[in-house]
Amino acid sequence: MNLFKRAWWRLTSRPGKTVMLVGLFSVICTLVLSGFLIRSAAARAADDAKAGVGAVATMQLDLDALMEKENTPATGGPIGPGGDLRRSVVDKVCASSVVRHCNYSNESVAAPTTGSKVYQPVPPPPGTDTTPTALFMADGVRDQQSVSDFRNGESKIVSGRAIGPASKSDEVVVERRLARQNGWKVGDRIRLKVGALNWEGQKKNEDEFTFRLVGVYAGETTDTGRYVPAIMHPVNRLFVTPDGATLLSGKKPEANGGLVLRATFTLGDPADMSRLKEDAKAAGADLDVFPLTVNDKQYRQLVGPISRTADFATVTVWIVALAGTVILALIVASSLRERRTELGILLSLGERKPRLLGQHLVEVVSCAVIAVGLASAGGQILSQAIGDRLLAGEVSSARKSAAAGDGGPGGNATTDFGGGAQALVEEAPPAVEPIDSLDVRLGTADIALVGATGLGIATLATLVPGARVLRLHPRSILTKGD
Repeated sequence: MNLFKRAWWRLTSRPGKTVMLVGLFSVICTLVLSGFLIRSAAARAADDAKAGVGAVATMQLDLDALMEKENTPATGGPIGPGGDLRRSVVDKVCASSVVRHCNYSNESVAAPTTGSKVYQPVPPPPGTDTTPTALFMADGVRDQQSVSDFRNGESKIVSGRAIGPASKSDEVVVERRLARQNGWKVGDRIRLKVGALNWEGQKKNEDEFTFRLVGVYAGETTDTGRYVPAIMHPVNRLFVTPDGATLLSGKKPEANGGLVLRATFTLGDPADMSRLKEDAKAAGADLDVFPLTVNDKQYRQLVGPISRTADFATVTVWIVALAGTVILALIVASSLRERRTELGILLSLGERKPRLLGQHLVEVVSCAVIAVGLASAGGQILSQAIGDRLLAGEVSSARKSAAAGDGGPGGNATTDFGGGAQALVEEAPPAVEPIDSLDVRLGTADIALVGATGLGIATLATLVPGARVLRLHPRSILTKGD
């Protein structure tokens, strides 16, 4: 008799067991399909985020690598020419095809000259020597609007313009309160003196340079009513070009441009880092002394929760598949045990053992096919609900972790006044809200994948316990029974 007919009669004559098998398979296939759909949706969201935010690569001096390369001990003296990163080299790296935006900075200090003075709203305590700290912080930047304070809206230009890529080396932008105190207006000429400390045995640099005031900015920090050294007060923060900062540090820009203390490059994709390194080497940068490091913090903030959700979905797929295989194998083994008499009669009538095993496989696979159809019908809706629920939990955990990691109010004088001594350009991406929604889409490839998984589970669950059928003998089955 045809094994397919026997399988059909068996399924229709025992509707209760058939429905149970279809129901069990439906649960397995639905959970597996949900895992696949959630993982696919997470992958699409991660790709979109990667294309949208990219990553930030930073180039700056590694002092240990420099000393090791030049075989010089740490004597505490000035850094030699080998530690100078020139603007012309960085400009070539900025021209790389993988760089969306670049910025670089230098840091220096400037001393006031005749006709100018630092902003000091609260006088120092009696007997305090303010000479070493009566200085301006001079931040040399390529693009002032990319500085964190301006990018975040904490500071803004209120008159004139900001320092930009086309600015000349003698341009300067000052804070509004400092300009008001000294009577400076846009277009005025300001004389500043080299403020860098001289090393022991070196003659103090007294060079003065004339800068043209091109802009005035306003910061949000307010005076607290207590004494703060002038060099640490954010109002005394000047913005110049990297070449201007080089002059104020007592060095010459030379033909290949001024010095760059730190450079940042915004990449379209974190994977572009290898290409950026190649372009940097071609530009003449020594990546041993000036290494490139990537900061993909914004990308990780965006996709962190959704990646963990995808990982959980993947683990769920494996667990459900393994558990389903084991459960179905036990059911098939129990069914074979109940059908020993049927198997013995069929074998005594001359039926071949592989055909008996094939009948069981057809029965289980038929239930699996029906279950795949049922899972496909409601899988997308269920996957969307499960995915959103899981993702909401991960997003909530991520926000709590971020809040716990943020510092509270207060701090020392430096942080209270905006970190005046920390004048590097901060190109780290701003904090972003993580992706909190999934776009679940059901396609033919997903149905085919869950179908293949379901058939694989059905085959394993049938063949493993069904291997006993190949060892059966009609006489032993009919005479011994159970």
